[in-house]
Amino acid sequence: QVQLAESGGGLVQAGASLRLSCAASGRTFSDYAVGWFRQVPGKEREFVAAISWTGGNRYADSVKDRFTISRGSANDPVYLQMNSLKPEDTAVYYCAASRVFAIIKSVYVYWGRGTQVTVSS
Repeated sequence: QVQLAESGGGLVQAGASLRLSCAASGRTFSDYAVGWFRQVPGKEREFVAAISWTGGNRYADSVKDRFTISRGSANDPVYLQMNSLKPEDTAVYYCAASRVFAIIKSVYVYWGRGTQVTVSS
């Protein structure tokens, strides 16, 4: 079992930056790929970014060049640095862990409870 907890969300103005953290407990975090997803009410949870256990990464087109996913070693948190935030980035952001490096949410087994990000115009 891997328990995940997100932090770092908040209310910011458009153009600002936030850094989300995904902390893990339980099994060795570095054995898993970690993804960030986001969801707004009434819509499907969508892929944002993912990082493999070797540091490879993938991004949704909507956040490419603005968001950066990173991880340290062993059980260090996984971070999502979000720059140049836009109102359309407003959502609950979730981190998730998987043995498979993918952008498809169905392969992610472990999920956090989410952190709210609100970007005002």
